Amino acid sequence: MGYRAGILTASDRGHRGEREDASAEAIRGLLQTAGFDLGPYEVVPDERAIIEDRLRVWCDEPDLALIVTTGGTGLGPRDVTPDATRAVIAYEVPGMAEAMRAEGLKKTPMAMLSRGVVGVRGRTLIVNLPGSPKGVRENLGAIVGVLPHALEVLRNPVTDHGASP
Repeated sequence: MGYRAGILTASDRGHRGEREDASAEAIRGLLQTAGFDLGPYEVVPDERAIIEDRLRVWCDEPDLALIVTTGGTGLGPRDVTPDATRAVIAYEVPGMAEAMRAEGLKKTPMAMLSRGVVGVRGRTLIVNLPGSPKGVRENLGAIVGVLPHALEVLRNPVTDHGASP
């Protein structure tokens, strides 16, 4: 497949070096197993302007097909990752976010509190994941199988999906 993916962690404590970024490690493992090439990685504070800036800059990299964020998807006042994502995307892909929440609901009713979104900026797909390794594995695991097709459509638009005349 060879699609290149970046990982952006939004965490005040992680940015200050007070917390190990186990969620990014879980993302790395799942993406590598699925055949992705790993690109940029960064831990930023839970600051909307910083997250927006990083997403814009990374989406402008022509070979970065996927950005996976972790952290900042809950209800707290500093959980701003979905808001930052919505500010930079052209459109959402609600079915993917719904699939992630549905998978989480199989394990805990708290999954309905996730505000994570999936959306497109240019030819890059952005996926918001929770900040816990368990949440990362459940959510990313729910959609990793469709990511290659989604990225193929974004990277190489198809005008005919097999429709007959």
